[in-house]
Amino acid sequence: MVQCMSVSTLARSSSSVNGPDRVLRRKFRFSERGHVIFGVERHGFFRSFLHSQSLIDDVNVQKQRNVSVKAGWLFKGNDQESDASIERSDSAMEDIMIFFYQLDLGTRVQYALNVEQYEIAQQLRNKLTEVDAEVIKQQEAKRGSTSKSEAQDKAISILRLRADLQDAVQSENYAKAASLRDEISKLESQSLAVSIKAQAYINTQFAFRLGQKLRHKKFGYRAVVCGMDPVCTESSSWMESAQVSKLKHGPNQPFYQVLVDVHADPNLLVAYVPEENLLAPEQPDTERFEHPYAPFLFYGVDAAGDFIPVKQLREKYNKPRHEVPYGPQDEQNGQDG
Repeated sequence: MVQCMSVSTLARSSSSVNGPDRVLRRKFRFSERGHVIFGVERHGFFRSFLHSQSLIDDVNVQKQRNVSVKAGWLFKGNDQESDASIERSDSAMEDIMIFFYQLDLGTRVQYALNVEQYEIAQQLRNKLTEVDAEVIKQQEAKRGSTSKSEAQDKAISILRLRADLQDAVQSENYAKAASLRDEISKLESQSLAVSIKAQAYINTQFAFRLGQKLRHKKFGYRAVVCGMDPVCTESSSWMESAQVSKLKHGPNQPFYQVLVDVHADPNLLVAYVPEENLLAPEQPDTERFEHPYAPFLFYGVDAAGDFIPVKQLREKYNKPRHEVPYGPQDEQNGQDG
């Protein structure tokens, strides 16, 4: 059995894939105190995660920890107190945990190959392929591919019903014809609805990008984008709890998975936030951002202070690499620091 990789080993492996550590530190300003060390010492979550047998158990552990402390902010210009935890999402947390699981399996495959354990490597690769296929299936369901297929299926059903309708009219079975006409009308309405949904997923323009540092308009905390959906994909009960119906654009706007700076709220690790509640800083945000998940989703920051997503995260959301490069003066300042 291949021994499970530690967090520090995983971090070193990521560095080796993306280039020499020396080059990364010079280009992206990795600090000696680094997020990896902070994440392991502060939370110790990933070490247990990498050894766990159940992703759901890890999510439940986080849920129990999150319930222990309740943090609140005041709405600006409003005396009503609002709790930022209403935007906490177990689904978003689970999505990130599965992504970490994929990264871990990939690392185990590489490790097994390195030690020439080829049979074990193949078993792990098969498991990774199985997980990847399930994740793709879920992503397609969330992003409209299922809606597109459903619209096509309904269109075929409508054609068949119209043929049955014609036969009913020709045979003067008007009661059956009326029933078929009502059924066709109902299917046409449903087909239009799913077609609009599928098209909305395809044409969505996101205002923010992966790794971008933002600030919550209402709660004021700093956050980093680590995932995005064209519309809200949460359950109706979550939307009711998060008061999505009170939003200006409701659920039909981009929603973002964001990491919340632990200095702002150490309990709200991940939030699912509508686009209208997020704001990009007017000036580059180069202040330190602390979060235990950051080392596994990003491998550095650019000159604007935004995080640079790892390749696997960019591929997950089919997004291009974006970064503001450091100039000579920035590199000199980074070395002096």
